[in-house]
Amino acid sequence: MIRNQRGDVAYYSFDALGKHPQVLNAVFTRLGSRRPAHWGLNVGRTVGDSYETVESNHRLIYDTLGISGAEVVTARQVHGNRVVAVSIDQCGSVVADADALVTSEPGVILMMRFADCVPILLYDPCAGAAGLVHAGWRGTAAEVGPRALGAMRDAFGTQPENVIAALGPAVGPCCYQVGPEVTQALEPTLLDPSQAILENQDGHYSLDLWQANAQQLTGRGVRQLEIARICTSCHVEEFFSHRAEAGQTGRFAVLFGIRGEP
Repeated sequence: MIRNQRGDVAYYSFDALGKHPQVLNAVFTRLGSRRPAHWGLNVGRTVGDSYETVESNHRLIYDTLGISGAEVVTARQVHGNRVVAVSIDQCGSVVADADALVTSEPGVILMMRFADCVPILLYDPCAGAAGLVHAGWRGTAAEVGPRALGAMRDAFGTQPENVIAALGPAVGPCCYQVGPEVTQALEPTLLDPSQAILENQDGHYSLDLWQANAQQLTGRGVRQLEIARICTSCHVEEFFSHRAEAGQTGRFAVLFGIRGEP
């Protein structure tokens, strides 16, 4: 990933997607709002931060990318697997109860919020289609990534072998110990569970969410993957982390889409 700095605002972008200049992709950090580090550049509206400052943070993010809120479609995320195809008519709106948004229309910028779950960006340069996915363990167990891929196939004719998949910063296996309810839910969805569900010396298990989602996508034919491997819990100075901060934290923004005509 490439780290970008615009004034006080820091965000990352993916090398593989950067080869396509018409694509906007940005994984923001918590840095840049000139507020106390606990909140920082929070874009979560349901975590206890004030409405005014969250809206100000959204505007700062849009200004940093040279876009407006009128171009953005976001969702109320619920840790599920519902995928919604959106059009330019929905720009400026919030989609109810969805964890993946897909589009093929230039000028539609997708946005979601994260604090340990995996951001998955799916781009099909042949069909000109993009998808943004929010995948925690529940969404991963429900195969939200493959469902988004399937929605892109059904709506836009996307073929998996053409897709570039980018998996962003998330809690890593170094910091993500899980219980049997998680391992049992995930195992049937994986090509090789032993590579994603890692047994520790003490007999407990850690989860590699990147590996789990990568297996699900490659199992459906995706060949091109870029994985950030930046642990949000280890790098809490840059990213919000629900686990590292015991649930008392904000959400960082991920934006993805195909730019419209200037």
